[in-house]
Amino acid sequence: MERMMWGLAALSLAFLLAGPLAAQGQSQTVCPVLGGKVDKKIYVDYQGYRVYFCCPGCDAEFRKDPEKYLRKMREQGITPEKSPAGSGKTGK
Repeated sequence: MERMMWGLAALSLAFLLAGPLAAQGQSQTVCPVLGGKVDKKIYVDYQGYRVYFCCPGCDAEFRKDPEKYLRKMREQGITPEKSPAGSGKTGK
């Protein structure tokens, strides 16, 4: 009985610790515009986040309505990485 109690306690602790990690989401591997594999040289820093794209042109499409694409990413469980400090740059 004592082993079962310890097992339940360990399982409960695992769920508590996994919650914040699961909320972070997956890292970005596909372009939010066309869905191709990202090229880390093509990106836009937007409101503290770096969003990667598969090809030139997708970054321009993203800039037309960034919130649309960020919403799409979040719905897919993807969390863009944070932009490096002081960066407001655009790749390529």
